[in-house]
Amino acid sequence: MVMQTILMIAGVILLVVALVLVLRPKWVAAVPAYAGLWLLHWSYYIDVPVTTFVFWGIATLITIGLFYLSPSGEPDGNSSSNLFVGLTAMAGGMLGILLAPRILVLGVVLGAAVGQLAYSRTPAGRWMMNPSSLFWRYFAAKCLPAIVAVSIVCIAVMGIVID
Repeated sequence: MVMQTILMIAGVILLVVALVLVLRPKWVAAVPAYAGLWLLHWSYYIDVPVTTFVFWGIATLITIGLFYLSPSGEPDGNSSSNLFVGLTAMAGGMLGILLAPRILVLGVVLGAAVGQLAYSRTPAGRWMMNPSSLFWRYFAAKCLPAIVAVSIVCIAVMGIVID
């Protein structure tokens, strides 16, 4: 029982670290989110199917590749887009959980897209006006890692709340 509690606390801490990394990206946020999901599963507080682990493990590996292949930072040296994308992705994920757990990932994707669209309308984000190829390249490079990390965190939250 003590080991299960330790694993659960460590898993929750890793999920919080992942959310912080979504807002202030220093490294790939999906890695601590995925590790936190594993720890919560091992603690027996949530039950996650093997297919879910395989799918999100592959997605985490893709985000690691995106992190190393993408240029660091924004073209103007600004990092405020992470707040727009991260917070709206989190809000979309929580809304997806509340509406129907099956549309959780769709809520995260739509939230991240709305956040990027909102950022592109600010003076700092005018360089990637929609619709342009820059907008979609930025979405692939910066929003997809946030989508993967927030989706994994939302799956863990949904497992804790529902079980």
